[in-house]
Amino acid sequence: MFDIAIIGAGPAGGSAALFAAKAGKKTLLIDNDKSMTKRAWLENHYGILEATGPDLIETGKKQAAKFGAELVTDQVNNITKTEQGFVVETAEKGSFEAKHVILATGALVTLAEAIGVNTKEGTEPRIKTVVDVDQQGKTNVDGIWAAGTCAGVSVHTIITAGDGAKVAINVISEINGERYVDHDVLKTN
Repeated sequence: MFDIAIIGAGPAGGSAALFAAKAGKKTLLIDNDKSMTKRAWLENHYGILEATGPDLIETGKKQAAKFGAELVTDQVNNITKTEQGFVVETAEKGSFEAKHVILATGALVTLAEAIGVNTKEGTEPRIKTVVDVDQQGKTNVDGIWAAGTCAGVSVHTIITAGDGAKVAINVISEINGERYVDHDVLKTN
């Protein structure tokens, strides 16, 4: 069983997977390879002079995998609550069990609505409906969280990536029973 399953590997999901895996949590990142970031050209992302959206997504996936996240390319069709957590059902690769789920599905909330997660009207241009979350990223379904554009955050990659990290830190903190902090220090000779 995975500690955390993340649905969507755009900036929010990829960032959440990176933080979760780096924290030593057994992490699953499922992506359908249809992120709107795949059409992006980035010159407004701190720390990046310029990059394509596909390059940003691939780098994020590599970072998460470096720390042990399992990556699966597939479409998630359903998520069912169990006594231990959730069963995440995909179109082709079968089912996966996880204690927590982070939805990072970009502009799409159809999966969230289908599994009983509350939604509300969006405030971003062209984003009509978003998942209703609290400040930590929790939804009305205990154990299901949401991050990034699907959670009502601005569509800008730097903002959704930060929101994915925030939500992952909140999930990790809940699992650990204390506030989690991840800071690396530059090694000097």
